[in-house]
Amino acid sequence: VDEACAAIDDCFEGAFGEAGARVVIEECLVGEEASFFCLCDASTAVPLGTAQDHKRVGDGDTGPNTGGMGAYSPAPVLTQELIDEVMTDIIVPTLAGMHAKGHPFRGILYAGLMLTADGPSLIEYNTRFGDPECQVLMPRLKSDLVELMLASSKGSLLELPEAEWDGRTALTVVMAAKGYPGSYEKNTVIEGIEDAEKTGTLVFHAGTSRSELGALLATGGRVLNITGFGDSVTQAQKAAYEGVAKVRWNNGFTRSDIGWRAIAREKEST
Repeated sequence: VDEACAAIDDCFEGAFGEAGARVVIEECLVGEEASFFCLCDASTAVPLGTAQDHKRVGDGDTGPNTGGMGAYSPAPVLTQELIDEVMTDIIVPTLAGMHAKGHPFRGILYAGLMLTADGPSLIEYNTRFGDPECQVLMPRLKSDLVELMLASSKGSLLELPEAEWDGRTALTVVMAAKGYPGSYEKNTVIEGIEDAEKTGTLVFHAGTSRSELGALLATGGRVLNITGFGDSVTQAQKAAYEGVAKVRWNNGFTRSDIGWRAIAREKEST
């Protein structure tokens, strides 16, 4: 409660400008967050994938919230039983309600979920892929994304075969500038991207540019995503951090425990 009151005081003292002039008080849901994605064509919703990201800046989910410090897909915590429940109780009624109100929805629907003791609860909807969730979803998709999107726009999703996925786990680690999510230095030099890619990881650029001499510079808060693959979350994490270790960036940092919940479950089951 003290933490919540302090956050409200910050809002009214101008920490967030005009956006903080109004405060909404909501029920606090306790559980584990997960991301569920589906593709919609106004009348049909097709499950597309699951992921879990890590919002807090520090290991063990400590420190302030960020845009996301890493993610993995699929999310083992979202079992087929839970996916069926989410589709029946959340996604399908949403799609039907929008259609009934004259606003049929076509495209990606991203449900941010809280998995509570009473079952999955919807926290938010986004009509996009998440960041960094996209960096673990798309590398696993073997089907043609353009074909899926076209069917979504034309209302013909049911005419397509079920989307094909790489059965491996993908895990991405965000490399951020020191100081993020607060103030941070810009235009610091990054090296070793090619070395990271040689380990088999994928390197996604988020906040980079080139200097006049061709040096790679960090220009944002969340700067790089290093994505690794494996037959388990444990193996995918190992692969991703092997790629991270090859990047030479004195002003960068990462969390060291992306995937920790799923890895703990894997250890318990062996």
